[in-house]
Amino acid sequence: MSFLLGIIYLSFISLGLPDALLGAAWPNMYPEFQVPVSYAGMISMIIALGTIISSLQSDRLTRKFGTGKVTAVSVGITALALWGFSISHSFILLCLWAIPYGLGAGSVDASLNNYVALHYASKHMSWLHCMWGIGATLGPYIMGAVLTGGTTWNTGYRIISVLQIVLTAVLIFSLPKWKKQNTLFEETTSEKVLSLKEILAIPGAKAIMVCFFCYCAVEQTTMLWASSYLNLAKGVDAKTAASFAGMFCIGITIGRGINGFIAMKLKDRQMIRMGQAIILIGIIIMILPFGQAVSLIGFSLIGLGCAPIYPCIIHSTPEHFGAERSQAIIGVQMASAYIGTCLMPPLFGLIANHISIRLLPLYLLILLVLMVSMHEMLERKVHYES
Repeated sequence: MSFLLGIIYLSFISLGLPDALLGAAWPNMYPEFQVPVSYAGMISMIIALGTIISSLQSDRLTRKFGTGKVTAVSVGITALALWGFSISHSFILLCLWAIPYGLGAGSVDASLNNYVALHYASKHMSWLHCMWGIGATLGPYIMGAVLTGGTTWNTGYRIISVLQIVLTAVLIFSLPKWKKQNTLFEETTSEKVLSLKEILAIPGAKAIMVCFFCYCAVEQTTMLWASSYLNLAKGVDAKTAASFAGMFCIGITIGRGINGFIAMKLKDRQMIRMGQAIILIGIIIMILPFGQAVSLIGFSLIGLGCAPIYPCIIHSTPEHFGAERSQAIIGVQMASAYIGTCLMPPLFGLIANHISIRLLPLYLLILLVLMVSMHEMLERKVHYES
């Protein structure tokens, strides 16, 4: 089991590697393609749409082929798409390669998360998502090193693609291990694949979807707009604002490492509530008329608060909905998460443009209140059902 867990840890690092790659490389890419800088959003939306579709199909695919095969094939598809990015010299080709990129990412994300939720303790879920953070940090670092070294962005994508190809080979060789450890999933799942309508009819399903939507909206909106808020609303100079906005991501990654130890003592619901309380403190600090340094601390606290919520919501899914329905629920959770990621940061961009960027803390507070309400509604429903 320790060998397989090591493979899963590597897979989570791999999941994170490409996530921030487009943003890191885009300033060097868009002049070559002779498109506006805003066109990165089009590629991002195509990837997200593919991810939503494949997340919704993860239950069907995992039941038919098993987690090991779905993970290996999905990582292979992602590796192929990244290689396609590396040889693309037109914007249209990037858009076409973005389709398999998204389709590969969604299935592996949902399948791996469900597998870990079923087979491993909560501490591993936190540490695995910490590994994702390490991967998401390494991707831009590799791209930056490539560009600083005098080669093109294509080489950066090629390096990440080769790493994904190596992982695909490792996953293929590890397939017998997945099969041996998959007895729990086979024993607790029926053959019936639930439709989206049937999933939504499950008590608590809609609540957890909205909760996850709001969490990812908070995370991604903060990640996208923290630097601009610090610069425009608090008067922090642009370079300092950029570096401290990065503290948000570091806060999530370090927080998940620490949370793995805390999860040995606390239940998932306690971890989620703890995270929500820390986010609230961070938002309040941002709202109060304190100086620049305190605002920077506020963003760091929001990052720390975000750390336990995502992994603990995923890990608690089998407990809330049963192992036989967890893959279906996690699939729609992932889909709702990506929808929140797609819609809510751009929506705040419109608010910032037409009203004021100073409304960011209030925007995050509204999302947090809705997230907390949905989580508590889920807990009440589950408690009542049991």
